[in-house]
Amino acid sequence: MIGLFFRWVFAFGLLALTYNPTDWNFVRWSMTHYETHLSVAVLMGLLLTIGYIIYLRATVRSIGGFGMFLVLAVVAALLWVLYDFGLLELDNPTLNVWLGILALSIVLGIGLSWSHVRRALSGQADMDDVDE
Repeated sequence: MIGLFFRWVFAFGLLALTYNPTDWNFVRWSMTHYETHLSVAVLMGLLLTIGYIIYLRATVRSIGGFGMFLVLAVVAALLWVLYDFGLLELDNPTLNVWLGILALSIVLGIGLSWSHVRRALSGQADMDDVDE
């Protein structure tokens, strides 16, 4: 369970480092500093791209596109319930961006962890997990 939490935290960090409503994100930093620090912008962009490739490849392999849709639909339904009961207001654009980052990070965190969760629940290993 702690592994799932850390995978989600890293996914949240990856998304938030790429873009968030504050000034502390790669997109805004690179747009204002690319002329003077192009090498750093390229390096950071490549490191973020590697992180996305790892997460997206593992997510697509473990739960697939339909699974990604289902996880996102469950998160959206949860947000809808919170909104319906008056526990969540959606009139704040900054909050909406953070909610989007949260929702996408949950999809990526579950996608990266799904093989471990499935093995713990079913006792069966995936073919990719079996040592030769």
